[in-house]
Amino acid sequence: MRLRRRDALFAAAALPWWSTPVSAALPAPTGTVVLSVGGTLRAPNAGAEAQFDMAMLEALPQHELRVRTPWYDGVRLFTGPLLRDVLDRAGAHGTALRARALNNYRVDIPVDDVRRWDVVLARLLDGKPMSVREKGPLFVMYPFDRHDELRSAVYYSRCIWQLRSIEVR
Repeated sequence: MRLRRRDALFAAAALPWWSTPVSAALPAPTGTVVLSVGGTLRAPNAGAEAQFDMAMLEALPQHELRVRTPWYDGVRLFTGPLLRDVLDRAGAHGTALRARALNNYRVDIPVDDVRRWDVVLARLLDGKPMSVREKGPLFVMYPFDRHDELRSAVYYSRCIWQLRSIEVR
């Protein structure tokens, strides 16, 4: 059976994000590592992990998310790469993410969340880097104001701040 070009394009588009080939080797971080991704990866850059410094996260396409949250007054602007882009860059493949904060708080995030919604790995709050005191340097943020179904304790609990590592399972 021979696939036509159009059929091949549709088939490729239907593949999940983690099954796409990694475009280039992930370089080693040159600055302080702010995020370590481990687990099932195709593109580690430090042993079995993919480590990112802030410059590596800044180099990914940046997205802005204006959103009301339970943690701040009013609408705030969160900026950073999409979490799925970070995972894609690491060659991650799996069904669940175990995210861990600097204080060892852990939360599981279904991979389906980052495929379905534009979950931002925020590195800026209102245009400025977030200190640890301000819930930084990284904060997983869901697009609450774009999808009413996200305004629940389940999704709020997945917004881990002071993120330091992700294990892909």
